[in-house]
Formats: sequence, structure tokens, C-alpha cells
Amino acid sequence: MRPQHQAFFASLFFSRLADQILLFLVPLVVFQTTQKATWSGIAFFIEAFPRYIVFPVCGALCDRMSPVTVLRASQRFRAMACALGIAGFAVAGGIGWLIALSAVCGTLTSQGLVAREVLLPQVFTSERFEKVLSYAQIADQVGVVLGPMLAGLLLGWWRWEYVVGVAAALFFAADGATLIWQRASAFEWKPHGHAGGNWLAPVKTALAHVVQLPGLARLVALAAAENLVIGVTLATSAAMVTGLHRRPDAFYAFVQTAGAIATIVILLLIARVRIPRKALGLVSFLAIFAGGLLAGVSPSVWGYVAGFLLIVGFDKMFSIYIRSVRQAIIPAKDYGKTLGVVIMLNNLTQPLAGLLVGVFSGNGRMSAVVIAISLGMGALGLIVVLMGLNAGRRRAGTRVPPLAERSADRAD
Repeated sequence: MRPQHQAFFASLFFSRLADQILLFLVPLVVFQTTQKATWSGIAFFIEAFPRYIVFPVCGALCDRMSPVTVLRASQRFRAMACALGIAGFAVAGGIGWLIALSAVCGTLTSQGLVAREVLLPQVFTSERFEKVLSYAQIADQVGVVLGPMLAGLLLGWWRWEYVVGVAAALFFAADGATLIWQRASAFEWKPHGHAGGNWLAPVKTALAHVVQLPGLARLVALAAAENLVIGVTLATSAAMVTGLHRRPDAFYAFVQTAGAIATIVILLLIARVRIPRKALGLVSFLAIFAGGLLAGVSPSVWGYVAGFLLIVGFDKMFSIYIRSVRQAIIPAKDYGKTLGVVIMLNNLTQPLAGLLVGVFSGNGRMSAVVIAISLGMGALGLIVVLMGLNAGRRRAGTRVPPLAERSADRAD
């Protein structure tokens, strides 16, 4: 790997490490403070919802200006948000500052995520895209591995606001690595000629692509179904491990770390072995569905851990399937704006899952909520598959021009 590419992935690592520290802190601190899983679910909704609602704006922004500029602004402003949150807590107190700064950082994380996604095909033009995504996900997951470990270790020494200060320093480090990559690679962004003006027009174009491009709407529905289980897992993991199964914070950090390690093993396999796209999608979707049921049904903490590992381990495999297929479907000139809307539609079910946990998980019903949401994922997946089969039969019975045939094949 070239040195400038190492700096690019280092920036991704530092950014993810800091973001993961914040994601680790919020449900744990809220649950420890309130001792109620419902408040953990509501806090997750408040933290996660802004992350996804801003994706269309972030996507349009990456079509109008350099994604590098967008990425660097995201990293600097996240560091500043952490510093302001600490200052607010010092003046007024309360865990609301932690939730608020996490919501702000989550919004800016979305900005950085879209910018990196738009950059990847332009930076690594000579590599197989699934391989590039695998290495990017590995850098991401190393941050996920170390994030809970570092956060858990630091929480044993310091209060949460000092741990947030470490996250701020890591965001600054991510921005420094991006600057090194930018100068070493001499990357130049080539605009697609999008004019300024009406910000609603990019959203209309993106929604038209979702409806009209063959297979893209089904892809969005599958990702939304999968994110139901991811959302309920993120919203309940702290309460399930430390509350329902009565394990210490260190065990919770161990579970998070084990999930990230399992993900890295799977990503290394994808990077080294060429696996058909459809196989990536089918295997990962079924594994996540089974993991959700197992995590909800099992009375043992180790059964929960097994389900958790299936969910988080195969989540990134499913992500590679989704990202590689949509990269082949979406036109390059509209990639940013369409990507922003698609990611928002994909992920809105995550905060929805957190809200469902907050509303329905009282009186010991947390496991039942996990099971119900997992079954909902399976039902949505089955509907999408049946829709795809019906669409395939219609195409088979209709004479389609060669170009349209090639587009349809790329979308499936």
C-alpha cells in the first residue's frame, strides 16, 4: 500500500476510534445513571436520528464542492463539538451534554462518511472495489475494536467528560492524517458541473433514481430491514449485558471488542477471496436475522453473545454487498446526492428501532422487543425477495433492449 493511502486509512481509523468512544459512552452512561433500558433506547434515538436525517444534504454537498473539504470540516467541527460539550457540562452539569454532543458529532460523522464514500472510487481507481471496501472496513473496524477497549479503560480512571476530551484529540489526529494524505497524493477533485442554487433539486433527482434505477429500491428496502436489527442491538446491548444478564462494564467492553474482531476476520476473508455479490448478500442477511433471534431468545449471556457476534460480524459483509451493488447502479455524476438520500433511507430504521425500545421495552420486555424486530427484518427481507422474483419474471417475459438488460443485470 502506498504511503499516502496509509494516511488515508489512518484518518479513517482515528475518526472511527473517536466516534466509537462516543457511541460506547452514551448508552452505558445513560443506563448507569437512570438504571432504565427505556432511557437508553430514547438516548440512542436522540443520538442516532440526526446522523441519518442529514444524509441528503451531505450527499448534495459532496457533489457541489470537494469531498476532501467536506471531510476535513467534519473532523475539525467534531473536535470542537466535543470541547464545547465538555465546557457546557462544566458550567451546567447533567448527562444531557453527552447526548447533545454525540448528536452533533453524529451529524458531522454523516458528513464525513458520505465524503469518504464519494472519494473511494476516485482515490482507488485501479483496484477491485470490493477489495478497497474491505480494507476501508478493516481500518474502520480496528477503530471499533479499540474504541470500547479504550473507552472502558479510560472510564475506569476518569469521568466521562475526560474521555470525551480524548475523542476530541483523536478527531484532530484524523484531520492531520487527512492533510498528510492530501499533500502526498496531490489529489484533485473533478466537479461534475453541478450548479449552485436550489437545494431541493438534488433530493428530487436522488429520489427519482431510487424509484427508476433497476434494483435500487429493493436494495434500499433490504438495508432498511437489516438496520432494524442493527439499531435494536446498538440500543439494547448495554442494558442486555449489564442489566438483564448482570455482567460488569468490562464484560460489555469485551463483547463489543469480540464483535469487532469477528468483523475484521470476515473482512479479511472478503479482501482475499473473490466471493459473488449475491452470496455476500444472502449469507450476511440470514446470519444477521439468525443472530437477532438468538440474542432475543437465549436466557444465557453466552447465547446473547453468540447472537451479537453474528449480528455485528456479518453487518459489514452486508454493507460491502450493499455498497458495491449501489456503486455499480448509481451514475457517477449523481453519486453524491443519490448516495446521501439512499443512506438516509437505509438507516432511518436504526433510530426507529431505538424509539421502539424506548416505548415498549419496559417491565422486562426487552428480549421480546429484540425478537419482534428481528422477525420484522425477516418479513421485510422475504417481501423484497418476492418482489425481485416477480420483477425478474416480468423482464423474462418482455423483450428488453440490450442496454437496459445490462443495467438490470447490474442491479440484481
